[in-house]
Amino acid sequence: MIIGFAGMTHLGINSSVATAEKGWKVIGYDSNEENIKQLKKGEVLVEEPGLKELLAKNKDNLTFTENIQRLKDCDIVYISADVGTDENSKSDLNTINSLITNVSSNINKDSLLIVLCQVPPGFTRKISSIETERVFYQVETLVFGNAIERALKPERFIVGCENKETELPDMLLKLLESFDCPIIKMNFESAELTKISINLFLSSSVSVTNMLAELCERIGADWFDIIPALKLDKRIGENAYLRPGLGISGGNLERDLITIQELNKKHNVDHSIIDSWLKGSLQRKKWCLEKLKKHVLSVHLDPKIALLGLSYKENTNSIKNSPSIALLSHLEQENVWVHDPVVNPENIKNAIFSSSVMECIKDSEVLIISTAWPEYKLISASKLIENMSGRIIIDPYRILDGDDLSSLGFEYHTLGVQGNLES
Repeated sequence: MIIGFAGMTHLGINSSVATAEKGWKVIGYDSNEENIKQLKKGEVLVEEPGLKELLAKNKDNLTFTENIQRLKDCDIVYISADVGTDENSKSDLNTINSLITNVSSNINKDSLLIVLCQVPPGFTRKISSIETERVFYQVETLVFGNAIERALKPERFIVGCENKETELPDMLLKLLESFDCPIIKMNFESAELTKISINLFLSSSVSVTNMLAELCERIGADWFDIIPALKLDKRIGENAYLRPGLGISGGNLERDLITIQELNKKHNVDHSIIDSWLKGSLQRKKWCLEKLKKHVLSVHLDPKIALLGLSYKENTNSIKNSPSIALLSHLEQENVWVHDPVVNPENIKNAIFSSSVMECIKDSEVLIISTAWPEYKLISASKLIENMSGRIIIDPYRILDGDDLSSLGFEYHTLGVQGNLES
């Protein structure tokens, strides 16, 4: 068999490379000729650990093309373009609808069409450009910064069919079974809602964690002392999202919250819990700004602000709904220097982009570490003393040793503990 992927954005690139790693011949299609040109040269368009190496390793199994007619050679074609969102985090499905229409008319009569990208409940059943019995929806559970590992070792495959009694075609089963994980079958709407359900449960963990961490900051508790106790509870578990953060970011979780909020309104289902999660996320995104205003901007005239980390999380170059970018939008009149190991400087406004961590930190009054990049953990206290003019550290993710820095005279602020965070 030959497996096709239509759409070479984050989802399509990682999925196609992982499929090639399993031994399948893969054709990756995208209408963007520049994207295809880069992929043919072995250059990845998204930052993911291990992706570039795996792309090079499987070059003999991978063909990239801007010619949509090459999809006629494929037995299975995945619609794998990322679904964009607007400024209100609502899905923009126009591009996906156009892609499905174009792909449907350029595959052979026996090929299967699998919608892999994230769509709202009811979307797949409305596809009219191809026979319903040839259409399936497959839930993707890739995570930015860990996409290749999850694509290679999925926890399970969730497949939506016209109805849950539908037998999966042999060639689709053969492909899925090569990944050696459980296969769960259901109807279109259930599968589409399953993806959103996964993200809402993650959102609930993030929201509860951030709320309790904020309470710790106000009553003198330490959230990081509480985390081990929660992980030992089997109902919560070792892999639960328990590290506090700066709200819900990245775009995907926000999109699903908005989707469920709108569905609940339409079908008269209470959505107050979704409203509270969105409100709490917006509030938590302001955490660094509030600390900066109180401890720096209200005290120092025109301080140099060093901001390390611009992507919304480590191991990705995505700045979608990034807390750092939100912070920068409030600091247009300030002297801000920034650094990130992978984010393109051309995407950053209202700040001076530094070529190195030390250049960013040099002569700064305050250091903010807004993304938990591993290299930032290597910054020593001696380097901070040597290079900073001030002694204020805002480190929400506890990248540095706060106790050590405090003992050396630094004013250290982090999430989930009172200390210098006292309001």
